[in-house]
Amino acid sequence: MRTKSGHQHIAAAFVEARKASTILHSYPGEIPQTMEEGYVIQDLAIALDGRRVGGWKVGRIPGEQVAKYNAKRLAGPIFVDEIVDAVDGHVPVMPIFGKGFAAAEAEILLRIASVPDGEISLDTITDHIDDVRVGVEIASSPFPGINKFGAAVTVSDFGNNKGIVLGPAVPDWRHADLLSMPVSLQIDGSTVGADRMSNMLDGPFGSVVFLLKELRRRGIEAAPGTWVSAGAITGVHEVTGGQTVKACFGEELEVVVKVRAT
Repeated sequence: MRTKSGHQHIAAAFVEARKASTILHSYPGEIPQTMEEGYVIQDLAIALDGRRVGGWKVGRIPGEQVAKYNAKRLAGPIFVDEIVDAVDGHVPVMPIFGKGFAAAEAEILLRIASVPDGEISLDTITDHIDDVRVGVEIASSPFPGINKFGAAVTVSDFGNNKGIVLGPAVPDWRHADLLSMPVSLQIDGSTVGADRMSNMLDGPFGSVVFLLKELRRRGIEAAPGTWVSAGAITGVHEVTGGQTVKACFGEELEVVVKVRAT
């Protein structure tokens, strides 16, 4: 693994570019080759950024990269000031890096009430969740090639996250058949993706299990109230400034958000 100073330089470059809304035309250092390297850079960037983390995004690693990184999912922080409510018809405007990478994803968002003291398992994880919402993740990075150089690079820039939009709560979610719920995403009125959560590895609750295990490994506390954006259901759909995104869940739940380029 490279020296800490190399990691620090990369972390600082991403934090500075995000704060100034400037573009990184190339990766600011040597490409990380392992997930461990990516998370070291991410941890340094979180510390440099200084904002409070209010949630975490979980993303699926492309199948062709799974063997290389020995992982199926990745995680990145969501800062408190980039967690936005969209209920009662409110349509928030979410910023993106207009000349970087930007996408919108239909996601299920789960709120952690507590963390298991011992084993973290799919069988008991619902006991530690107190709210489930439909929502949208805004994935955006000042580095246009964020997804082209492997999952460790994606991880190194906050997992390619620029915020989440919290939509309506899923009624009676403990008994709802979430995995079979049809989900679609529209951009400016045109449907660009549709799928069901049954195709998300072990589903959104599996994303929470993965995240809590990963945070425990890194020595990071998931405080009560932490949100988990469980992963793209219909795919990663690129957006540009001025577009309107609508995510539909089942027959009644939806979230609408506008994106603004910075």
